[in-house]
This record gives sequence, structure tokens and C-alpha cells, in this order.
Amino acid sequence: MRYLTLALACAAAGAAAIVACGNPLGLPGAFITNRTDTVSLYALSGTPVFQPSGYSITTRRAVRTEQSIPFDFAFDIDTAGRALLLPTGALKLGQQSGLQISAQDFDSIFIAPTANYKLDSALVVHENSVVLAHSTAVTCSYGLLAYYYAKLHVLALDTTSGPNGRRIQFEVLTDINCGYRGLNAGLPSR
Repeated sequence: MRYLTLALACAAAGAAAIVACGNPLGLPGAFITNRTDTVSLYALSGTPVFQPSGYSITTRRAVRTEQSIPFDFAFDIDTAGRALLLPTGALKLGQQSGLQISAQDFDSIFIAPTANYKLDSALVVHENSVVLAHSTAVTCSYGLLAYYYAKLHVLALDTTSGPNGRRIQFEVLTDINCGYRGLNAGLPSR
């Protein structure tokens, strides 16, 4: 019993030291810089399989969905010609990642919300749509189960079937610091 009491006291002292050092979240300091990339994805249907249709927040890149690389959402165009972003649940891959439309401008979003993400249905997007996303759950090096967050702004949509058609282009800012939700450039503080 004494060892348990001593261990709990040490853990509490360690947590207090982290908070006392200026980190109100009690998390290790962020060390991966948030950055904005421009990405193109091709529709899941009606395009060659070698074109990337998915995006991985964790790796910050477009990925091919038929390969073993995990992705957090994919792009497609439905039979009505609507551009869709699909979280993993909408593709019957488990309700893990999430998406939501934001009414705010891309540059006005500084922190990701924790609720109201669509987990199992497609999100219809248009040019200039702003979307918030969270990754599939990740286990941080210090044991916390968390999500990585991103915001994206749709720059262009091409729903035609031309050689470079059935494509979406967007800018995306990612925060892949475990436990953080900051969505501004640089190192997040929250």
C-alpha cells in the first residue's frame, strides 16, 4: 500500500510540475510544426486506380485507397455530380475519422472543435467550402488516446471526366501533435 501511495504522490507531483512549467494542458510540449499543404485527390469512381483518392492526416499526404496505407477520408463524385468527402465510417471501414463543414473562413479557425463531426456519412462540398477533420484515433507516446486535427479549404473542383477531371484540390493545415487541437501555422500551444 505504501508503494501505491508513493507512486500516486510522484505522479501527482509530475503532473503539477508540467502545469507549473506553463503548459495548462498538462501535455508534453508540441514539437511538430503545423503547416499548410496543397493537395489534389481524384474520385474513387471513374478515375484510374493509381490516382490518390484518400488523405491521411497522420502522414500529411494524399494516398491510394487500395493500398495498405491508412487514410482518414476519401473523395468521390456521386451520380448527381456532387463532390463528396467520406470519412472512414461512410466507407464501411469503421467509425473512426470525422468531418464537418465550418461556417468560418479557413484563416479564422484557430482551434479544432471536439464535437459534431460526421463519422458515418458523406459530406457534400463545393468550391470555397471549409471543412474540419479529425483522424482515426492514435495512441500518443505517453499513453493518451487522441485524434490529430486538420482544416481544409476547397480551392477547385472538376467534376468532368477529362484527363485531369473528377478531382478536388484543397489547402489543408494539419496539427499532428498528440493531444493538441491548434489550427494555426507554427507550433500549437493548445
